[in-house]
Amino acid sequence: MSIRHIREDVACVFERDPAARNTFEVVTTYPGLHAIIHYRLANWLWRRSFKWLARFLSTFSRWMTGIEIHPGATIGRRFFIDHGMGVVIGETAEIGDDCTLYHGVTLGGTSWNKGKRHPTLKDGVVVGAGAKVLGPIVVGDNARIGSNAVVTKEVPDGVTVVGIPGRIVRKTTTEQDDRRRAMAEKIGFDAYGMADEMPDPIARSIYNMMDHMHAVDRKIDTMCKALHDLGDRSCDEALPELEKETFVSLTESVQELQQAYGNQVMPDDDKPS
Repeated sequence: MSIRHIREDVACVFERDPAARNTFEVVTTYPGLHAIIHYRLANWLWRRSFKWLARFLSTFSRWMTGIEIHPGATIGRRFFIDHGMGVVIGETAEIGDDCTLYHGVTLGGTSWNKGKRHPTLKDGVVVGAGAKVLGPIVVGDNARIGSNAVVTKEVPDGVTVVGIPGRIVRKTTTEQDDRRRAMAEKIGFDAYGMADEMPDPIARSIYNMMDHMHAVDRKIDTMCKALHDLGDRSCDEALPELEKETFVSLTESVQELQQAYGNQVMPDDDKPS
């Protein structure tokens, strides 16, 4: 354990939690940070064979924070536990750099045998609230585990896993995904927290509109180039910028509709023909 690591742990709170206001508040009121500091000291004791003292400190930390981290676990730099209540990290778990866990997460084992029995999370992994990652499996770099998912098989790099049992719902982005993201940035829309395959009719409709807008933009660009070749310069004027406030209001309205409908898929009888 070093002061540099603790400073990094504090700094990463500000990067990943918009509710964090100042260092004093983070250091004194964030149980996730307290649990990590306790772990780093307990792990230092564990590696020097003060195992009972390490376990005692781990038990004290669980009592104080509601987070149980075995002192034998291996945890990298800039590790962040948000809220944290109910988090359990087993003895042979390995966590890379820049990982994030939310409350209720379990990195557990599936065997009583000695040896490696807990998961390995590579760098940049995010595990949603209530998720269970079980067994000596590897979760690849920058993977995402959805809330309440149960994962018992290997997870490739950069994918999103949801459900029970865990299944991959997002793989490498396609050209269409890149176009939608560019259009979304242009108009200021972002379907917050939504995977492309999630069954949200409102988000799906807006994505369809963005595809249509992209096609219209492409046709207008073609026509303007043709007019320019004929000597017409009317298309040289820049288009007025979109007002961000308008689309912020649109996004808020979409989110209100999502909450009102509970993000449920419309029955087939209710879908427009």
